[in-house]
Amino acid sequence: MGSNSNQPNNDSQSPPSGGNAFSGWLGRTLLRITGWKIEGSLPRYPKMVIAVAPHTSNWDFFLGLAVLFALRIKIRFLGKHTIFIPVIKQLLEFIGGMPVDRRSPHGIVDQVVDAFNQSDKMILAVAPEGTRSPIYPWKTGFLAIAHKAQVPVVLVGFDFKHKTVKFGPSLEHHNGIEDNMHTVYSFFIDINAKYPDKVKYSEQ
Repeated sequence: MGSNSNQPNNDSQSPPSGGNAFSGWLGRTLLRITGWKIEGSLPRYPKMVIAVAPHTSNWDFFLGLAVLFALRIKIRFLGKHTIFIPVIKQLLEFIGGMPVDRRSPHGIVDQVVDAFNQSDKMILAVAPEGTRSPIYPWKTGFLAIAHKAQVPVVLVGFDFKHKTVKFGPSLEHHNGIEDNMHTVYSFFIDINAKYPDKVKYSEQ
């Protein structure tokens, strides 16, 4: 299942750890009984943006949770601040939800960059398409966040045809958005979405 250890990493240059022995076992068990495997490994960055695609189904979320548990890492993901209401708020924050206010004069990018700057370790997971509908070009906000926070972007593909979670290349924040998006499309075009008709990699 890749070269990741099942034990959490606590040194300053490792990704933020999360969960416990039981959640790790649960994640690995869920992947095994559903036939999924992990190819590659998560880089040892204390801060990073993980771009997960293609995002065409709600099943992506549950697969992501299984991987999260199996690798025993802690992630953050963005959600509209209006859904962070009592009870639901506690659940969302427990699994890594981070409320953002789209009406803020500072914008979502600055809100997330502030969170990176205030954290010793942080993984932000995003769906680069920004929607489950087939759109092109994809959103580039995740690259803007990485550039401003000066953190790398790690590409992760959910290949439903081969039931494989593939850890791909890392994109450095000092590269241009156009060059990085070329790498993004080149990697994900070989990843088989659950619903291939809901993802586009070009104008065609």
